[in-house]
Amino acid sequence: MEETNREAVATAVQRVAGMLQRSDQLDKVEQYRRREARKKASVEARLKAAIQSQLDGVRTGLSQLHNALGDVKDIQNSLADVSKDWRQSINTIENLKDVKDAVVQHSQLASAVENLKNIFSVPEIVSDTQVLIEQAELLEAHRKLMDLECSRDDLMYEQYRMDSKNTHDMNLIRNYFGEVQGLSDDLAKQLWMVLQRAMGTVRRDPTMLVSVVRIIEREEKIDRRMLDRKKQTGFIPPGRPKSWKEKMFEVLEGTVTTRIEGSQSVTREADKMWMVRLLEITRRYVLDDLIVVKNLMVQCFPPHYNTFDRFFKRYHNAVSMRVQELAAEDLEANEIVSLLTWVLNTYKSEEMMGHPELLTEYDINLMDPLLPQEVVDELLSKYLQTFTSNITGWLRKALETDKKDWFKETEPEADQDGYYQTTLPAIVFQMFEQNLQVAAQINETFKEQVLKLCLKQMNSFLVRYREEAIAYKEDHLRDRQLPQCYVQYMIAIINNCHTFKESINSLKKKYFKSTEPTQNDAAIEKTLNDVAKDGCQFLLDEVFLDLEHHLNELLTRKWLTGTHAVDTICVTVEDYFNDFAKIKKPFNTEMTSEAHRRVVVEYIKAVMQKRITFKNADERREGADRMIKEAVQFKFLFRKLTAGEETDRLCDAIAAIAEVFKLTDPTLLYLEVSTLVSKYPDIREEHIVALLAMRGDASRDMRQMIIETLNQNKPSYAGITQPIFKDITVPTVTMTSMSSSMAATANKLLK
Repeated sequence: MEETNREAVATAVQRVAGMLQRSDQLDKVEQYRRREARKKASVEARLKAAIQSQLDGVRTGLSQLHNALGDVKDIQNSLADVSKDWRQSINTIENLKDVKDAVVQHSQLASAVENLKNIFSVPEIVSDTQVLIEQAELLEAHRKLMDLECSRDDLMYEQYRMDSKNTHDMNLIRNYFGEVQGLSDDLAKQLWMVLQRAMGTVRRDPTMLVSVVRIIEREEKIDRRMLDRKKQTGFIPPGRPKSWKEKMFEVLEGTVTTRIEGSQSVTREADKMWMVRLLEITRRYVLDDLIVVKNLMVQCFPPHYNTFDRFFKRYHNAVSMRVQELAAEDLEANEIVSLLTWVLNTYKSEEMMGHPELLTEYDINLMDPLLPQEVVDELLSKYLQTFTSNITGWLRKALETDKKDWFKETEPEADQDGYYQTTLPAIVFQMFEQNLQVAAQINETFKEQVLKLCLKQMNSFLVRYREEAIAYKEDHLRDRQLPQCYVQYMIAIINNCHTFKESINSLKKKYFKSTEPTQNDAAIEKTLNDVAKDGCQFLLDEVFLDLEHHLNELLTRKWLTGTHAVDTICVTVEDYFNDFAKIKKPFNTEMTSEAHRRVVVEYIKAVMQKRITFKNADERREGADRMIKEAVQFKFLFRKLTAGEETDRLCDAIAAIAEVFKLTDPTLLYLEVSTLVSKYPDIREEHIVALLAMRGDASRDMRQMIIETLNQNKPSYAGITQPIFKDITVPTVTMTSMSSSMAATANKLLK
């Protein structure tokens, strides 16, 4: 009652909501209330009338039951009278035994007379029936066969009733009608032949199929009648029950199985696409046959046969057995994908069992799966193993092919923006894309598994990629003339890292629903950054190998008297960076910053190596002016390379050192050095010692005092973003000699 009340309330709410959808309908609430009241009154009136009618019926029923009770009592009395009369007539029945025997004999003779005409014409009827069977006149042949069987069965039944133990007479009748059983078998063969060709027959001549079904239905009725008589008398004619209906379904099921199993026209050896062809043929056969069953064959069978359901289930079972056989074979990776895609997607789609013409007859959701889940899981696992092996080989081949290109005498191709690149990223991600598209045909979960596997293999591949890039650099260093396009292909390697990142993100966005990072993301990101960083470092090493001779000229006596070393350095760097402009961002920007830092560091290293010691104030002034001028040159160069970005801080370190050299009053040297240290807190004690030694006019006591004072007030450089002096070491010889001098000075002061 509670459920009924809830349903009534819900219905009422829905109706009220439907009536009051607009504000202007509120004015009609009273009108709606009166209308509903009238409806309620009408329903109550009908309900009262119905209840009254029920009560009248109950009253009538009770009256009839009362009358029936009286009738039962009357019948009971009559049965008692009959039982009394029957006991009195037992002796009379025993005296009529001879009459009973005469009646049985008369019945047998009457049956013999009735079948006498058929008995004498049995050979002729047998011959005619055989001809009709051969001519495919099945209904007429069956009618004659039924006449023959009826005559034989009646005679044998009468003989059985008269003397069931008289086997001689029974065998005599059976032998006389011996050819009848052969006719029945021949007719059955014709029926089974028609049923085996049912799909073609129903298209070409449906009346033939209808005739077969009519014959089988007749035989079923005769079987039932004979079985009922056997229960009563114990007699059943030879060859009964024929069970042709069961045999018919067996033949039809065998036809379906043969149809499915016979769809394979090619083998793997003859055609690599044999699986696709086999599944497509099977799909077409099954769909066409089921549509024929729905539109034509169902009309040829009685409704209680449930013909369509039988055929639908039989086709499903036959297909299931076939795909399980295929799954048990040693399938290749592409064959596994074709099979699973067909089983999991195509089979229930509109292209097959979910076809609009079939959906009205059967709910495909009630079907059992074609393959058990454990078989599907096993095939997926096998595919992943094979895919892992294959993709490892593909990536290795792709890398080998790309390596061969690195040694070509022609530059690599450039993309639409002019950046150098090789075909490796395109080849790798085309492989990934193809396999992911295939995996997506199976299901979403499997697609994501394949994507994760691709990313895992990508991580291993990038490690090898980095190793090959390092080996490429080492090969080049053995002979810097080879390969001829070393710089261009190293640029392409760096740019490939950027392409790899973009392609990975694109794949994840397209094929991975979750936005959560995978376990391989961090490793891939790090490896790509390492490859790009290594490549940039290798190119800078190439630049500085060419600059090595000119860098060695800096802060020497030759440099002081006049040299073009810095001019050559600037020209060389700019020339290289014309090629480096084909490196994609952010690697290009990072590389320019690193080149800037290294040039300044190398320049300051030259200062720290004490290649020259100024002899007098003129030399110090001339050297300082040259350093300031060259710092300006470096500023101009790297502003140009960085498109106007701020580059002063690094170059200002050179100018700041020059100011230490340029100072004419030694008593102010501590202040100048303090200024340098405040600007560049990463400067160390040995750096200051080297600067003072190069200046040439600082006494030992002054050096000691400056060092000790600075050590007491040395600022921290932990927050510096671009430390300069941190990576600059002072040669050991200089340090040793200066340490000895400082120790001697300290001893003097102590004394």
